[in-house]
Amino acid sequence: MPLLDAYAPTIAAAHARIAAVRPNAYARTRNALDGAVSGLSPYITHGLVSLTDVLAGVAARHPLAAQHKFVYELGWRAYFRHVWDHRGDGILESIHEGSMPDAAYATELPADIRQGCTGIPVIDQAVRTLYDTGMLHNHARMWLASYVVHVRKVHWRCGANWLYGHLLDGDLASNHLSWQWVAGTGSHKPYLFNADNVARYAPVSWHSPGSVIDVSYEALDQLTRQPAPASGSPVGWPCATEPPLAGEPPQDVGAVAPDPNLVKGRQVWLVHPWNLGRLPELPHGTLVLGVFVSEFHRTWPWSDRRWRFVAARMAELTSCCWHGDAASIQVALEGAQRVSSVEEPHLSAWLPSWAECDAAPTLFAPVDRRCDSFSQWWTRASPGLSRHTAG
Repeated sequence: MPLLDAYAPTIAAAHARIAAVRPNAYARTRNALDGAVSGLSPYITHGLVSLTDVLAGVAARHPLAAQHKFVYELGWRAYFRHVWDHRGDGILESIHEGSMPDAAYATELPADIRQGCTGIPVIDQAVRTLYDTGMLHNHARMWLASYVVHVRKVHWRCGANWLYGHLLDGDLASNHLSWQWVAGTGSHKPYLFNADNVARYAPVSWHSPGSVIDVSYEALDQLTRQPAPASGSPVGWPCATEPPLAGEPPQDVGAVAPDPNLVKGRQVWLVHPWNLGRLPELPHGTLVLGVFVSEFHRTWPWSDRRWRFVAARMAELTSCCWHGDAASIQVALEGAQRVSSVEEPHLSAWLPSWAECDAAPTLFAPVDRRCDSFSQWWTRASPGLSRHTAG
């Protein structure tokens, strides 16, 4: 599958998107599916640019107040990472009970949702857009998650796992905690939407009059507490084909098994899928080595589109890329003179034992105390932002 030009895996493409951001238009129109969103999330997820790069680049053209909506949205991404830092794998479980006990929800995503043939245009269009592009507007993600959890009574984790696999920008913290926010297991109340909300923010082809969501918010609120799911797709509704997900890179991208002879006695800089930005200044002769950890990717498989996005950028940075299990990678690296990289929570089970890890770049002040609300975190993390927003 060819890469979409809209998301070329290059630094230049990322900075072109930064240059195109119009923060005031973003603040006015971000909820609309055709609004002035940045499209930067794949580049941020994979470390081609940092939040600091984004804010500095935007503020150089459009001076911003620290309280600007665009800055807040960068804050949400950092906040989700903060929660992940403090809860670890706990973000993969309900933080607290939602509208119903966890056991009341199904643990398998119905076929009509996977195939985009529920008969509800907003849901089917969202699924098809996801499959066609690997991306989905945040508002559409919320609609899709709300329907899956509150209308069809599927556990949020099931939906979150499915969506993550197909997203080009999939980040476990942002994705799974957003699903928890919608489900009401990570927020004070569930997120609900109806057909009027869709009609306000989406094109006509997404409008869903006469459907199960064409009701009042009061009726939807009652629906969240009823264990019986709404019915599935109408007979004969056209279906989409779900793209396959893979737990290993495509064979033609050139990843090879770990080879201890390659690194013996050398200084090594490890490039992983989340630090694909510009290389730091490295000592002469340093081997720049890419790595895919099979344990991670077997648990969290990716679409072909995402594999190729990451592999194409990794090939630009590295002289070789390994794909193997964690034990084999560790043994192969033991003969290196020194191994360095950048810390990354997706690889926290393995990376610290292989390499001396630099801290990932941060925009917001570190907050040592766990904050269970965004506002609580923002109060502690946002002081000092003015140096990035002055323009």
